[in-house]
Amino acid sequence: MAFRGHFEHSLDAKNRLSIPAKFRAAFSQGVVLAKDPEACIAVWTPEQHERILEQALAGLNPMGSRYRKVARFFQANSFDAELDAAGRVTLPQPLLAHAGIERRVVVLGVGDHLEVWARDRWQRAAEELDAEIAEVIEGLGDPS
Repeated sequence: MAFRGHFEHSLDAKNRLSIPAKFRAAFSQGVVLAKDPEACIAVWTPEQHERILEQALAGLNPMGSRYRKVARFFQANSFDAELDAAGRVTLPQPLLAHAGIERRVVVLGVGDHLEVWARDRWQRAAEELDAEIAEVIEGLGDPS
């Protein structure tokens, strides 16, 4: 399933996020909540999280510092979780702090996973993205 669209939500008092209903079945085998290099929380299926990490590490020397840093960042900052009967997942405090999330969030579908952003941070990031996207698209396929 490709995750698409954006959805505005609010966390409840227990920091639970309601996963959009159309995506819940994709997380029937569990959820991996991960610190993203950007100021958001990545929400992966366990299978896709393993696949993307394997791809990221594939060309690196497993004894080298770059391999260790990438593995450490993504594995130490990932949390296994399950959706509850209402389709909610509790967001861990370290990830909330990283993303600057307090209550109001935007859930983005970005193809192979979801991202959870603090609503105000997403508004700023979306404005920056809108301003840069034409240049980014123009450079697609350019080897430089």
